[in-house]
Amino acid sequence: MSRNHQNSKELRGMDISIVKLIPRNERSVAKKYRQRIEASLRAVGLIEPLIVFPIKDGYEILDGALRYRILLDLGVETVPCLIHSSRDGFTGNRMVNQLSASQEMRMLRKSLEELDEKTIASALGMQSIGHRLNNNLLEKLHPEAEKAFNANKINLQTARELVNVKPERQHEILRLMESCNDYSTTFAKGLVLKTSAAKRVKLSNTKNPWSQADDRKTQLLKKLQEAEQQQDFYTGLYRQYTTNLLKLVIYVRSLLNNPDVKSHLQTHHAEQARLFEEILASTEG
Repeated sequence: MSRNHQNSKELRGMDISIVKLIPRNERSVAKKYRQRIEASLRAVGLIEPLIVFPIKDGYEILDGALRYRILLDLGVETVPCLIHSSRDGFTGNRMVNQLSASQEMRMLRKSLEELDEKTIASALGMQSIGHRLNNNLLEKLHPEAEKAFNANKINLQTARELVNVKPERQHEILRLMESCNDYSTTFAKGLVLKTSAAKRVKLSNTKNPWSQADDRKTQLLKKLQEAEQQQDFYTGLYRQYTTNLLKLVIYVRSLLNNPDVKSHLQTHHAEQARLFEEILASTEG
């Protein structure tokens, strides 16, 4: 039996009075995140019902406590809910499928066929959705790279790395990634940095992979120089310590080799005499 079919068996829908809903747990969220959810609820209403489990005095909220709090503040009286058949077996994560960047982009473009950009942005609690559409990015990608992005083979960060090189080089990198079965951003970034100057894209921004690479080399050289300086300092310090210790041993030996001085120290400065003898014993041992 498929998971979706199992979920349909576990859940049934019902409109429930908000006063009968009891949060299972509370979690603190960033103000910006709460405002985004609230903006969505105000603009398009509750799209995703709350997941609840029946208890003695009402229904315990298994998933949707934040939406519940916002709806409560908005004065909503009845809330669409899905009643789950098991309290302890429920995990919210399995009910949620995270959208990839390309999926989100397609969803937004599909929405633009019926809604204007301002309405969509308002529903998502954003000022604008232009940056989520990534139009400039797609225009710079090689067709095969764009196809890989849309198929979720490469993620958004990898696509952004690829546009730092010319389309033909993007295709070369993509073929290398396919041959190694490695579509990670780290691998792509390494291949981009190894690209010859002739295949790079001239970027107007001050920060680009090439300047960053130079910055990293400079920082690495600086760290190496600092390490060498520290090594020289500690080497000199050790040499000075060794020299001073040698002078001390010679001085102590000359004192203790004198019978009168040794007798005087043992009589009047017994602790110092013992320390001097330990110094000689340690160096001779």
